[in-house]
Amino acid sequence: MKILVCIKQVPGSTNVEVDPNTGVLKRDGIQSKMNPYDLYAIETALNLTEKFGGTVDVITMGPPQAKSVIEEAICMGAKGGTVLSDRKFAGADVLATAYTVSQGIKKTGDFDIIICGKQTTDGDTAQVGAEVAEFLNLPNVANVLSVKDISDGKMVVTASQDDKVAEMSIKLPCLISVDGDINTPRLPSYKVKKGITDDMIKFLSFDDFDDQNVNNYGLSGSATNVERIFPPEKNNEKHSIEGTPQQQADELYNLIRRIKLV
Repeated sequence: MKILVCIKQVPGSTNVEVDPNTGVLKRDGIQSKMNPYDLYAIETALNLTEKFGGTVDVITMGPPQAKSVIEEAICMGAKGGTVLSDRKFAGADVLATAYTVSQGIKKTGDFDIIICGKQTTDGDTAQVGAEVAEFLNLPNVANVLSVKDISDGKMVVTASQDDKVAEMSIKLPCLISVDGDINTPRLPSYKVKKGITDDMIKFLSFDDFDDQNVNNYGLSGSATNVERIFPPEKNNEKHSIEGTPQQQADELYNLIRRIKLV
């Protein structure tokens, strides 16, 4: 059984600048980390191979430095990974991102199961997994809480459906997006890190894809445009209130009225 996990490198800090012209995050030169939800996806894949056999590969889209999250996934137990990196991919919304990832998956190979994290901490849309499945014409289930069985070409999962948990069967090959309650991710192995070789990680660019229409990628391929984006204002003003409990309550109430919170 071959499993592919879609992962992403996200900013490791909330102190991120925004390009005023394009409205996208400036990712170059900032501290990054693996998207936390993707750790649960990798752990899910590894647990499945330990129980049912098979291998785990990972794929990511981003600048060349996104190679570091591939290395982290290998340290956790993945066999290898692919980085989709090209200037033509920059500025993609969820639709263009999902299309790019789907094109990369087609060039990477055939997989029985594709696993995504529930969402990313930089975009928080929780849409890319389902859209990748749509582009690949695969059945998919979101908010997966557990995988109960894989047999006879089907996977049985439980998934959160707002006010209830449903058990459902999904035909392989398929794509699932896992929630953070599904497991506890293992720590990466330093010993494995020392043994990572260049042939375990490959890079694919626009020129490697079957679809050579540049208008399907990046800003050109995005169905949505950011009209305006800005970092939140930081207010470090402090106000100390002293006096009796009644005086403190009155002053606090007056303060809240002055700043128009009530």
